[in-house]
Amino acid sequence: MPSYAYFKNEIIPLADAKISVMTSALHYGTAVFEGIRGNWNAEHKQIYLFRLKEHYQRLLNGCKVLKIKLPYTVDDLCRMTVELARKCAFEKDIYVRPLAYKSSEALGVRVHDVSDDYVVFIIPWGRYLDVEKARCTVSSWQCPTDNSIPPQVKIMGHYAGNALAKSDAVENGFDEAIMLSADGYVAQGSGENIFLVRDGKLVTPATYNHILPGITRDCTIRLAKNELGIETVERPVNRAELFFADECFMTGTAAHITPVSEIDHRLVGDGEVGEITRKLQELYFAVIKGDNPKYLDWCTPVYPK
Repeated sequence: MPSYAYFKNEIIPLADAKISVMTSALHYGTAVFEGIRGNWNAEHKQIYLFRLKEHYQRLLNGCKVLKIKLPYTVDDLCRMTVELARKCAFEKDIYVRPLAYKSSEALGVRVHDVSDDYVVFIIPWGRYLDVEKARCTVSSWQCPTDNSIPPQVKIMGHYAGNALAKSDAVENGFDEAIMLSADGYVAQGSGENIFLVRDGKLVTPATYNHILPGITRDCTIRLAKNELGIETVERPVNRAELFFADECFMTGTAAHITPVSEIDHRLVGDGEVGEITRKLQELYFAVIKGDNPKYLDWCTPVYPK
C-alpha cells in the first residue's frame, strides 16, 4: 500500500516528496524532527496516535532554537497528521516523521535569513530494537552539552554523534549504545532514555545531565508512580552503577520499553527481563493501544467511528 506525505502545503504520494541537493538543512543539519507512533488496535479497528500534542509542542520548541518559523499551531499540526494518517489508511502500527527545516537552496552556515519549510510523512514500522532483551555497550562517543547543541529538542545535527555510537555498538556485536555526558555520567542510548531498577526504585539520569526529556520517559515515570506505587529518582548516574543494577531498560517512542539484559558483557541482574520492567511493559502497551481508559487522553484516534 503506497504512503503519503504532507509536503509544500498539500498531501502527495510519499515517492513525490523530494527536496533539492542544495537544501540548506541537508548541508548543516539545521532541522528539527519528531517521531510519533501510531499503534494499531485490531479489536477496536483503530490507530491511536500517541501523545500527539506533546510531540508537536516539542517540535515547535525546537523550531524556536533554530529560528524556524512555521505558520502552524500545535492543533494545526495534530489535525494535519490525523488527516494524513486517514489518507494512508494503514491497518498496522505506523510511524509519523514530522520535519521542520531550513529550506533555502543556498550554502552558508547560519540560521538567520534562511527560508523554512515543513514536511510530515507516515510509514508502517514495527519494532525499532528488534530483540526481546537488548545487549548494550558504553560508547566512547559522548552526548553534546547544552551549550553545543541543546539536547532538550530533536535537532537533526545532534544525531550524527548518536549514529556513530549506534554503529560502533552494532558492529561490535551489541544491540545498542549507552552514551555518557561530557562529565562522565550516564546520559542515554543512541535513541532512547535509560532507567535502572535499584532496591525497588527507578533511577534515571536527570534532565540536566544533557539528555532528551523523552515523552516515553515521562510516561514511564507516571505509570510507575500511579499504577505500581514506585517512585523514580532523577539524578546523575555513575557508569559503574550500570553494573550494579537489579534491572535496566530503555524507553523511547520508537523503542517503546525495551529490557536490557547485558552491558559490556556483564549480566544485568540474572540476565532475564525483571519483574518491574515486565509490569511497566504490560502497562505501557495497554496504554498506547487505547486499552486503558485512564489514559485515553494520551491517544488520538485516526479513524472516525
